[in-house]
Amino acid sequence: QAQLEESGGDLVQPGGSLRLSCTISRFDKNWYAIGWFRQAPGKVREGVSCLVTSDDSTYYADSVKGRFSISRDNAKNTVYLQMNSLKSEDTALYYCALREGWNVDCSPNKMGIWGQGTQVTVSS
Repeated sequence: QAQLEESGGDLVQPGGSLRLSCTISRFDKNWYAIGWFRQAPGKVREGVSCLVTSDDSTYYADSVKGRFSISRDNAKNTVYLQMNSLKSEDTALYYCALREGWNVDCSPNKMGIWGQGTQVTVSS
């Protein structure tokens, strides 16, 4: 069973930057989609970004477009979410999730494996 472990969450001031990491273990498939999701207290879970390995396409929620960037390091089995120009509304628990398959997307209800989450707090 594959496992995902997020790290990198922290308390940061508005306008600051963070890089989240999602390390994938016990998984040797080449084709999958991996996404970052977030959930703030009292709010529904929101898809933030997605990377599809079949064509290296990337997707971003409108709320983070131009500020966040998803990437991967195959040698380290790690996917990153670089977050710049952080705002208070970015405060949430951030999860990574994986869905195996060729040319699949990051539909939340189809992601098969989820990490435990890492907390991002943006506050002065």
